[in-house]
Amino acid sequence: MVQANDFYFGGLHLAGNVSNPVGSKVTPVTVAQLPGLNTLGISLARIDCAPWGINPPHTHPRASEILTVIEGTLEVGFVTSNPDNRLITKVLSKGDVFVFPVGLIHFQRNVGYSNAIAIAALGSQNPGVITIANTVFGSNLDIATDILAKAFQVDKSIAGQIQSKF
Repeated sequence: MVQANDFYFGGLHLAGNVSNPVGSKVTPVTVAQLPGLNTLGISLARIDCAPWGINPPHTHPRASEILTVIEGTLEVGFVTSNPDNRLITKVLSKGDVFVFPVGLIHFQRNVGYSNAIAIAALGSQNPGVITIANTVFGSNLDIATDILAKAFQVDKSIAGQIQSKF
């Protein structure tokens, strides 16, 4: 009993609201927004970044990502797996493409003086997203500050201060 609207999403032409603490907005088009993607193994996202805004470090546990810059200039990067944890980074301009392997922590930052826009294609209809800072410092229930302090090698008060922001 599917209908045309199960295979349609309108809205990627709309700029995301980037007036937030990180200066970015991701507009996802996954199976949650577009039911017709079910079982197809693909999805999309639009990423808007204000000047010097970031799409914070995050990972997609079920998908690789290929990103194309539509407007502006983005610094992008990912960190390889343990044990080397090597940063792979590049500055991209309009029309440039970059790939983020599945499961690796990655980010985007607008290094220009005007808004930047990118379109990301992902290899899953439900790629998932785990934003590192939000997940670690904003969990429901809180991770104990002594655990965070030891993990990040900072004083408990600093861990608590960061946690309070999330």
